[in-house]
This record gives sequence, C-alpha cells and structure tokens, in this order.
Amino acid sequence: MTLETVSSNRSHGGVQGVYRHQSAETGTPMTFSVFVPDHAPGAKLPVLWFLSGLTCTHANVTEKGEFREHCARHGMIFVAPDTSPRGDDVPDDEGYDFGKGAGFYVDATQEPWVANFRMRSYVESELPALLAQHFPADMARQGITGHSMGGHGALTIALRNPGRFRSVSAFSPIVSPLACPWGDKALTGYLGADRTLWRAYDACALIEDGARVPDLLVDQGTADGFLDEQLKTHLLAQTCETAGQPATIRMQEGYDHSYYFISTFMADHIAWHAGRLTA
Repeated sequence: MTLETVSSNRSHGGVQGVYRHQSAETGTPMTFSVFVPDHAPGAKLPVLWFLSGLTCTHANVTEKGEFREHCARHGMIFVAPDTSPRGDDVPDDEGYDFGKGAGFYVDATQEPWVANFRMRSYVESELPALLAQHFPADMARQGITGHSMGGHGALTIALRNPGRFRSVSAFSPIVSPLACPWGDKALTGYLGADRTLWRAYDACALIEDGARVPDLLVDQGTADGFLDEQLKTHLLAQTCETAGQPATIRMQEGYDHSYYFISTFMADHIAWHAGRLTA
C-alpha cells in the first residue's frame, strides 16, 4: 500500500509524522499521524492507538495531547487515525454529531453512508496492516485508548477483538450508545432502527454479552458537561462490577471534556499501557 508523507518533525527524541493514503475501506484519502521514538536498528516497538472524539481529526491529539515525551521514555509508537472519511463527495449532516468527523467507529449499513463510513474495518483491519508494513511496529504488543466517541471506539474494538490488545483505556468515553442521544442519532443513521444490531457497538452491551478484556483504565472529569446525558460513566462501572470485568474507573474532580483534561492524565495512561506492553 502506498503511503504519502505529509509532514515529518523531530520531537522528543523521535519523529512525529503525518501520513496520507488511499483507503480501500472508505473509498477516500485518509490521513493519520504516527510518533516513532528513536530505537535500535531492526527493533520492533509496541503500539498505542488513540481514537479521537466528535469533530476531531488526527491533529487534535497530535498537537494537544502531550504524549511524545512519555512515549519516547517508554519506547512506544503512538498512532492517531482520523474520525471519519473526508472529501467533497462524502455525504455529511448539518449536525456536529453525525457525518464527517463523527464516524463512531462503525461500518454503516444504511444509505447514503454505507459506501464510505467504514471506520470499524478501517481501524480494525486496513490501518493496522498499513502500520505493520511501513513502521517498526510490534503488532503482538498493541494497546488502545481514546477520548469520548474515540473512547467508545477503543472499548468496543478491544472487546470485539479478544487477545489483540494487551491494554485498554479511555478518557471520558461514551460507554453506552444504546442509552444516550449521541448514540441514538448515530447508530440509527448508520445502522438502522434494529437496536439489536447496535450491541456490537456498545461497550456495556458487549460486556453484558460476555466480551472481556484483561483490564480497563477509565478517567472521567466530574465537571464534564456531557457526563450526565451522553457519557454516563456509572453505567460502565455498574456493568463491570456485575460482570466481574476488572476496571479502574477514576472520577477526576473539577476536570472537563477538553484536552486540558486529556493532557493532564496522558502520562498516567501511557505508563499504564507501557507496563502491559513493554514487560
């Protein structure tokens, strides 16, 4: 697969790159970022995926996530995909919470979204193959995290792919699209009205249905304006406790939904992943 380098910058003893390729899954050009710390020739490094939230591209965490120093310290590659297909011919919606910038990491089945909105297959299959081909990535040592809609993506992708990810975490995730307005709008639009089909894209439902990961780390700000209506962290805590799914869910006093919050706890998350990926 051909890969175009959009930019490349030296940072924190490594290289921060932004790359573009033509995606077979979305039928569009897709852009993503990768930070690769310095390493010995021939060495393979563990990988941490970061899935972003509504309205975001790869650039939000790349520019504001403050992860490079910590990834360099732990010898970890950091990958940030886009959140949806892009382009003039890609269908869109007037709302910020559907269409471009809001792919919800699903494979759409409804028109007009079905042709391009295949972010599940893009993140689960196409982009990992590209990463393995072009970067010094040890695909046997992968972790995944994300924010908000991306936290939903990280949790559900890990739960649907047992054994692929040694470590799973999230910042203020949408824990149950079945139980919130964002999820109701997005999953109805992309998947149709049959809510039984939504369970594959709902972390609480997946755990209720028997899916498991080795452990979870979740940070959620108590001053997050989306907490009560959209994120509903308590549902994940209750589901994990009932199902016996190990989880550390931390309510962080006074923090909101922004990258000020994410960047504050990024070092904790990277160290937590490193403990499971570099041992």
